[in-house]
Amino acid sequence: MFISQRKLQVLASLATVLSLLSATSCTGFFQNPVLSTVTIGPASLNLNQGATQQMTATGTYNDGSTKNLTTGVVWSTSDDTVASISNSGVVTGVNVGSATITGESGTTSGTAAVTVVLANVTSIKINPTTATVRINGGTTVPFTCSATVSGSSQPVDVTSTVTWTISNTSVGSTSDFTVQGQGTTSITVLANSTAVAGEVATLTATYVSNTSTIAANATITATN
Repeated sequence: MFISQRKLQVLASLATVLSLLSATSCTGFFQNPVLSTVTIGPASLNLNQGATQQMTATGTYNDGSTKNLTTGVVWSTSDDTVASISNSGVVTGVNVGSATITGESGTTSGTAAVTVVLANVTSIKINPTTATVRINGGTTVPFTCSATVSGSSQPVDVTSTVTWTISNTSVGSTSDFTVQGQGTTSITVLANSTAVAGEVATLTATYVSNTSTIAANATITATN
């Protein structure tokens, strides 16, 4: 009888210790890892107008572990007229332009840049194709760029999505001219104080559509 009681006491003591250890593991030595960062992918996306892309969200924790959070974050877009995003992280290209996609888990979030482009662009055109600018900022000329799209009778403004560059075709250097307003709906070109009268430069707009690169030029002449 004494031995049985002793066994029961030992078992009871062991159960108490195990219970304490279990409680300690939940709140002490073995705390759940804390989310440190959320990485959104792809980080930079070119998307055709009307096309879709599944975005991903990966969480990195303070213990170095990672976890797929794609279906667990709250998705949002900076401009749903350019790129919309579903609750499951599917982004849709709505109109030409740029938007930022955000995936948020609690107070931690990550972002990705989305640029919506046109498919089936056959050509682009700068307007005007020639211009004269006074040296040292005396005058500025606004330029725009439009795209011709296969199957559409109306040109589409792509001023804000083309890449603008300028190069000299005569004496002087590229630094004699400055392009302002990159990424906006109207850019301007200035003839700096180092330019000379009669100096000619070529303004180039470059548009990337799918795997094709399309360019258009305009001629600029500096004058006193």
